[in-house]
Amino acid sequence: MSSPNQYAMQDPLKQYPQPKFDEQPQGAPGLASRMDPKPDHGEESYKGFGRLAGRKALVTGADSGIGRAVAIAFAREGADVILNYLPTEESDAREVVTLIEQAGRKAVAMPGDIGQESFCVDLVTNGAAALGGLDILVNVAGKQTAVESIEELTTEQFEQTFRTNVYAMFWLCKLAIPVMPPGGTIINTTSIQAYQPSPTLLDYASTKAAEVAFTHALAKQVAGKGIRVNAVAPGPVWTPLQPSGGQPQPKIPDFGAQVPLKRPGQPAELAPIYVLLASQESSFVTGEIYGVTGGNHLP
Repeated sequence: MSSPNQYAMQDPLKQYPQPKFDEQPQGAPGLASRMDPKPDHGEESYKGFGRLAGRKALVTGADSGIGRAVAIAFAREGADVILNYLPTEESDAREVVTLIEQAGRKAVAMPGDIGQESFCVDLVTNGAAALGGLDILVNVAGKQTAVESIEELTTEQFEQTFRTNVYAMFWLCKLAIPVMPPGGTIINTTSIQAYQPSPTLLDYASTKAAEVAFTHALAKQVAGKGIRVNAVAPGPVWTPLQPSGGQPQPKIPDFGAQVPLKRPGQPAELAPIYVLLASQESSFVTGEIYGVTGGNHLP
């Protein structure tokens, strides 16, 4: 493997581990600390340049995966961060809190289930109060559980996937917009599954397509308020979502091998896109979907 230094020119095919990986089943939602190889969230590599100095951000799914990488990057860019995650992910989340505080920023840990509207109200209300406002909302947390056929897909799972991925995004955006100043930004997390759905991810892919349409529509609706709304659409990324049920275990050893860059992405490779969309550098960008897919381009 080449250096994980994101700033050194190197071969992107060899920058991070390539398949094959070991099968490594975990119970959902999974912990990054139990993965092999462990994902790179930028703990050692991400360097900040003050692009989010003084900003106040809320990041869901901030304990691991893309959300963790975003929280670390935001803090190193100068933002205070509200971290949301499930209570069972506390051990991973504590590591992120420490990293944010080491960057000299404030970390507000708020565990809870965003699939419940009442918790979303508390998350935005109490989180904004703790930081003295809210400038950035990043919706990362998601539910993904592979099911082979529609006959096996339960109504309970279908509903839970929509509540976590779509309803929570709606609730959090609705609550955050009234407290955001002009210049505020919302970044949703969709997926290449919105455009190239896998047969085993029927419910998940459907939610990701809904997130794309939601992002486009909301961006137009709130542009007059000076608030921008964009989304990131990852391809295969090495996070606990995959071995904890997001993929069938037999697919884990070759996860990511099918993309042109021959490997899964690492969370640290996503974080700079979120920083760009959160910062004033992207001031003329709204309603866009940014693909980070390893070469399987979006339409």
